[in-house]
Amino acid sequence: QLQLVESGGGLVQPGGSLRLSCAASGFSLDSYAIGWFRQAPGKGREGLLCISNSGGTTTFAGSVKGRFSISRVVANNTVYLQMNSLKPEDTAIYYCAAERSYFYCSDSVLSYNYWGQGTQVTVSS
Repeated sequence: QLQLVESGGGLVQPGGSLRLSCAASGFSLDSYAIGWFRQAPGKGREGLLCISNSGGTTTFAGSVKGRFSISRVVANNTVYLQMNSLKPEDTAIYYCAAERSYFYCSDSVLSYNYWGQGTQVTVSS
C-alpha cells in the first residue's frame, strides 16, 4: 500500500527555519516524483517544489525561491523540505504528493495520485 506521511510542522517565529519530512512507503523514489504543496486558509493548493525520480529539482513558486529547498535520501525513502527565512504568509498546511513519472515532475495538483495527510506550519511571533 502506497503511503506518504509528513512530519516536522509546527509554530515558528518569522525569520526562523523548519524542515519538513515526507516518509514514503510502498513504493520507491526511483520511480516516483515527489512534490511539495501548501494550502493556506481560504486559498487553493499551491505547488512549491518537486524532485524527480532521478533527483532533479524544480522550484515552481516564486514566493519561496531562495528560501525553500527540496532534497531526498533514497535509502530512507524520505523527501525533505527545508524552509528558511519563514514569513507569516508561509502559514499553511503543507502536503507532499507522489506522481509516477520519469525525469520530470509537475506543479499541477491533478498530476499527483497519492497525497499525505498534511502538516501544519504556522509562522507567527
